[in-house]
Amino acid sequence: MAYPIAYRTIPIDGISIFYREAGPSDAPTLLLLHGLPSSSRMFEPLFRRLADRLHLLAPDYPGFGHSDWPDPKTFAYTFDHIAGITTHFAEALRLQKYTLYLQDYGGPVGFRVALAHPERLEALIIQDAVAHDTGLGANWKTRRQFWGDRGANEAALRDNLLSLKTTRARHVGNDPNPDRYDPDLWTDEYRFLGQPGQADIQSDLFYDYRTNVASYPAWQTWLRTTQPRMLVLWGRYEQSFDASEPASYRADVPTAEVHILDGGHFALDTAADEAAALVRGFMRVS
Repeated sequence: MAYPIAYRTIPIDGISIFYREAGPSDAPTLLLLHGLPSSSRMFEPLFRRLADRLHLLAPDYPGFGHSDWPDPKTFAYTFDHIAGITTHFAEALRLQKYTLYLQDYGGPVGFRVALAHPERLEALIIQDAVAHDTGLGANWKTRRQFWGDRGANEAALRDNLLSLKTTRARHVGNDPNPDRYDPDLWTDEYRFLGQPGQADIQSDLFYDYRTNVASYPAWQTWLRTTQPRMLVLWGRYEQSFDASEPASYRADVPTAEVHILDGGHFALDTAADEAAALVRGFMRVS
């Protein structure tokens, strides 16, 4: 690669944040925000395909990947807190302008980052992330019950959200050709979820997910009012979220580019070439 990936850490708000970086520093910046239970590692396929034209930055959130995992007894695992740290990360790296690439948890983190400093946002790329209540699928019944009564539903939530079955399903979805997927994708993530303290960290953060749902109307209003340049990429075999979500984004931003990819919730598993080509075209660097 002309621009190899660098693996770095930086102190932000008293904790060590790990991040991947590649590409020329004077190129348009793409700030990539990952999902659950992944890390910046999920974006490696895009780094390998886009670093010749774009400046790519992908941090691991606190509690994920190679960033610090503070004790949830002393660190608030909330989306507001993680978004604040992500904003401070961008400021520490002196990013004046960037396009946000949001996947899964990257959606609620990224919308907060965008609304906090809309003047820094050049465009928005959304890959399998939700900003409408209708986008939450059938398996969210258990998760909504958890928000209503955490104590009574925590065990069921952890089985629903953090089990090996669910971890695999995030990748494969209902793809009729599951042999296309490297099982290391979900077994590595499941090992991560099984590390000491992770169940508590992820339960705390997911309990806070209810604040995202409450924020959806404000995010939709912002989209409709500002009409950002937007690219929506969606896995055809996605089962974590409802298939109606891309149309909901287009209703908010009629000029949005919407593309259905040949993949699941983590569509880069199987459709990285297609996704990279679409990002190149959208970023006007092809």
